[in-house]
Amino acid sequence: MDLPPDLARTTLIRPFSNRPTIFNNTHRLIPSCFRQLNLLPNWVSEKKKSISVSLREFSISVVETNTSDKTFERVVGLNPNPLVIERIHNGEETIGESVSGGEIIGNKIEKSEETLVREESEAEKEAWRILEDAVVRYCGSPVGTVAANDPGDKLPLNYDQVFIRDFVPSALAFLLKGEGEIVRNFLLHTLQLQSWEKTVDCYSPGQGLMPASFKVRTVALDENTTEEVLDPDFGESAIGRVAPVDSGLWWIILLRAYGKLTGDFSLQERIDVQTGIKLIMNLCLADGFDMFPTLLVTDGSCMIDRRMGIHGHPLEIQSLFYSALRCSREMLSVNDSSNNLVRAINNRLSALSFHIREYYWVDIRKINEIYRYKTEEYSTDATNKFNIYPEQIPPWLMDWIPEQGGYLLGNLQPAHMDFRFFTLGNFWSVVSSLSTPKQNEAILNLIEAKWDDIIGNMPLKICYPALEYDDWRIITGSDPKNTPWSYHNSGSWPTLLWQFTLACMKMGRPELAEKALALAEKRLMADRWPEYYDTRSGKFIGKQSRLYQTWTVAGFLTSKLLLANPEMASKLFWEEDYELLDICVCGLSKSGRKKCSRVAAKTQILVR
Repeated sequence: MDLPPDLARTTLIRPFSNRPTIFNNTHRLIPSCFRQLNLLPNWVSEKKKSISVSLREFSISVVETNTSDKTFERVVGLNPNPLVIERIHNGEETIGESVSGGEIIGNKIEKSEETLVREESEAEKEAWRILEDAVVRYCGSPVGTVAANDPGDKLPLNYDQVFIRDFVPSALAFLLKGEGEIVRNFLLHTLQLQSWEKTVDCYSPGQGLMPASFKVRTVALDENTTEEVLDPDFGESAIGRVAPVDSGLWWIILLRAYGKLTGDFSLQERIDVQTGIKLIMNLCLADGFDMFPTLLVTDGSCMIDRRMGIHGHPLEIQSLFYSALRCSREMLSVNDSSNNLVRAINNRLSALSFHIREYYWVDIRKINEIYRYKTEEYSTDATNKFNIYPEQIPPWLMDWIPEQGGYLLGNLQPAHMDFRFFTLGNFWSVVSSLSTPKQNEAILNLIEAKWDDIIGNMPLKICYPALEYDDWRIITGSDPKNTPWSYHNSGSWPTLLWQFTLACMKMGRPELAEKALALAEKRLMADRWPEYYDTRSGKFIGKQSRLYQTWTVAGFLTSKLLLANPEMASKLFWEEDYELLDICVCGLSKSGRKKCSRVAAKTQILVR
């Protein structure tokens, strides 16, 4: 896709200038920082005038359309008064907005005196202070939060940058508090970074890649003049030089959350934002050699950004991919230029949901089935489609899996199943309804049954169990940071609390989240908000853990706010989309070779 000149590929951006400037002889600076972020390039403004179709008319969000199933009442057990936003228009200009129980002023929701205010604990008060101190400003406006703000850290490496994935819990905390400006600025500035130059050893990845992080730098123009620029990292400076596959997926998810929580859908409708969504989707949906609907990625391309044996089709990427597909389907303007993309999104959603539900799911029945697998089957209707050898079932799993629980595999490839439990992927599968309602219940049943293993003294294990001995040496390359029960190798990460909370609230089991949150609150403030904890039970602060880690703080605050605002929480997850089960593009029935097996997915749906 050819981009207009305003989105020419560059690396750094700087404000208020009309001339390109050379930086390090390789990167260009272009004017793109506006104090008022509602200013659009000329090509956007001209095209926007021709748009008469509202995105919201074409939204097929299950959360919005299935209001008759009393989703919110099921989550919280009551029927509260919703937050109603009414805009008063005068021609092209919005002259006022009102909110039941409060008033919107700018991007902040000012609550009325009648609004009940929950008293904050000392830990919450300190957490808000830390989060506000972590805010990064660019041209005087807030654009994100640094990864960590430890005053005792003399070598911050890249922890002084704004990471897209790290900012998500911070963004939700601000949105749930009624502060939308920082999130809007973040979304627009990272969008501007999307199309710019990213090269490693003379090779550039496809258009649409979002940066892993960015930093605000001050550059000298001459002896007396300096200005701020945004310096993004697309992976060319990262350890291992890995492109951040999850960044674009998180960006789309956050864009939807911004609209849902603020009621401001105008951001989604902007031409530049629509173009950004399309670029990410086109990059993810590009044709390749893969036979599966899952995204094929390298090791270290998501939250687990070091070598941990997750290359291939890791669950975390698939659950975020599925969520981003559903978000894009809601937000994309339906017209002649997007029809093919929307059709491709629908087809991929259908194929991906079936693939994950059918082949990634393991419980005691499925493990027994794998235990009795025949191998080397050459047939279109083989039972052991991926030629999995029963000897791959690890000994620990036989006694660990509970009778009433189950989970989604960490990875699936030909002749390989990764039986580790990966927390983020399973939680986000619940949140996005990638897994079936019955599977969602079973995942939470497993968490409850294996509380000491996954929660322990500090929630939550990033994966379980740890790689040890020869597995650690071979799979991680003897990584000294990912030693057993530390960091990404089954360390405990408090930031995962907000995703656990959202999953529990969706399934009507907030008491599990409250229990985990109370456990974390006892220690986090006293321990100075570490990034992660070590040991099998999460008893000790991580040996290389940064203190005052922003997404630890934000994950804690977001969990608190979600539990206190169940109506808002209900806007952030998806219910089952039954239309997906009726979409099939495999064409197998037409070929006469075999009947389509997609009907099997319907048998797993628990109709509530």
